[in-house]
Amino acid sequence: MIWIGGQLVSEGPGGVYGERMIGGYRHWSPKRSKLSALYYLGRGVELEKHHRVLYLGAANGTTVSHVADYVEVVYAVEPAPRPMQDLLVVAQKRRNIIPLMADARTPSQYLPLVEKVDIIYQDVAQPDQVKILLTNAGFLAPDGVMVFMLKPRSVDVTRSPADVAATVEEGLSSGGIHTDGCIWLSPYYPDHAALICTPE
Repeated sequence: MIWIGGQLVSEGPGGVYGERMIGGYRHWSPKRSKLSALYYLGRGVELEKHHRVLYLGAANGTTVSHVADYVEVVYAVEPAPRPMQDLLVVAQKRRNIIPLMADARTPSQYLPLVEKVDIIYQDVAQPDQVKILLTNAGFLAPDGVMVFMLKPRSVDVTRSPADVAATVEEGLSSGGIHTDGCIWLSPYYPDHAALICTPE
């Protein structure tokens, strides 16, 4: 990862969401990206030029654009038409972003289009977040890693975030996924957490 003066940056054309430039690089703000927040907290997966990434929950492409600055290709899955419009604009300036308008619950929709990937990044705020990751785990190459962004309130608003996180870890383990601990994203995203996962 590239840091300039204690700030995380990425190399690529700016102007995606009004991000400021630092020495010709794009500032990757931890307040605009949960993945950036994870790096600022001293955790996260090192992104490399040869990496292929399956990004579930691409939204309007803010974080996708930064990931694409680092890696070979990003398969960006987003089901909603309005965010997809923004994502298409982002992809026009980055030929290594493959926008896929599809539901991550049904990976058969994009199975013919996605190669084996080194990283699966999931940021889908839905009650069935665990099932979605397990359903897409088959895209992961040997020695690959998954970054699972958890929003406990989207799973069960009646339980404490820590309790939900524990249940999620159990669910992943039952599905054959090992988690390397739960990393809470405070102060950037209170009650959000990241789990770094690998197949058992």
